[in-house]
Amino acid sequence: MKIVHVIVGLNVGGAELMLRRLVEAHTRLGLHEHVVISLTDGGSLGHEFTEMGVAVETLNMKGLSDTPVVLYRLAKLLRKLKPDLLQTWMYHADLLGGLSARMAGIRHVIWGVRTTDLSQGGNKATLVIRKLCALLSRLVPDQIVCAAHASMKAHVDVGYCANRMLVIPNGFDVSRLKWSSQVRTVTREKLMIKDDDFIVGSVGRYSPVKDHKTFVQAAALISKKFTRAKFLMVGRGLDSSNLDLVDMIEKTGCKERFLLVGQQSDVVPYLNAMDLFCLHSRTEGFPNVLGEAMAVGVPCVSTDVGDAAMLLDNDEFIVERRNPEALAAAVTRLLSMCEDRRHQIGRAGSERIRAKFSMERTAEAFSQLYARRFSN
Repeated sequence: MKIVHVIVGLNVGGAELMLRRLVEAHTRLGLHEHVVISLTDGGSLGHEFTEMGVAVETLNMKGLSDTPVVLYRLAKLLRKLKPDLLQTWMYHADLLGGLSARMAGIRHVIWGVRTTDLSQGGNKATLVIRKLCALLSRLVPDQIVCAAHASMKAHVDVGYCANRMLVIPNGFDVSRLKWSSQVRTVTREKLMIKDDDFIVGSVGRYSPVKDHKTFVQAAALISKKFTRAKFLMVGRGLDSSNLDLVDMIEKTGCKERFLLVGQQSDVVPYLNAMDLFCLHSRTEGFPNVLGEAMAVGVPCVSTDVGDAAMLLDNDEFIVERRNPEALAAAVTRLLSMCEDRRHQIGRAGSERIRAKFSMERTAEAFSQLYARRFSN
């Protein structure tokens, strides 16, 4: 079966990485022919698809004013490619890809929805596009795939067609997400972390919806009880050039406790270096990084966002969002445990991800969906 994917861009992000993992899994298993169309450019991930032997097309969209031209070019490209099925990823691609598919005479269209808290992180243009998608959700897509149950509920509540929605959770490449004492030692030595330091970690781009302010404030409270606690922050914008973050940290009075390493191409070594992982977002759909930390075997604390509680499956370490005191209290409970107990919690999380959320399971779920839609 020939599947064409339409996505806004191919820089690193949750949807983009999920698309890469899905195509990689199908390619490895010899399932389906995939083509990827980026509405903008090839980004940082485009070459990874071409290295897999997957064709990548780019439409170089610069802004909303390019919409008519992009619709025409996309429809023309789809007529040329003649896919059996079109799969789109997130609002802009859902709308433009869905309309172009209908213009090109493509019968089978699957939309992808990932956002959960619709009050967070959307500009006016995105809100308009989402409303249009809600109106067209009964007409354009055969199916609407949500990464999280919370996301599905949120979109049904704003008018999406409930009968066309289903949940396929993200899958994880568990072969890559492994605990390694050697990797832990090497990474901690590189960061000049001592053997008896407790490392509380955070991974994710600097953004209001990721709420690093709550993490920093919680860290200040934790540091008063644990003199060996340090706070490792990994992600785009989490470095010394971010003056807002630096000022936030300096106000805690313990800036020497923070390790800012910025964006990393591979976060697994940094997860190995952590004693505890903390997800502190205000909103998430299906939180990839929480699942990755669990798969590595790191004990986790999370705010109650998206499907985090379902993924973690341990209410003791799910806390109210935007509440640094609650976050600090949950982290304190974990750090106060004996090492064996923390390792036991970490192993249980790893086993849960490997049993229920492997990429193989997700790839099979998509294959079954393709077969159902194409047979109709």
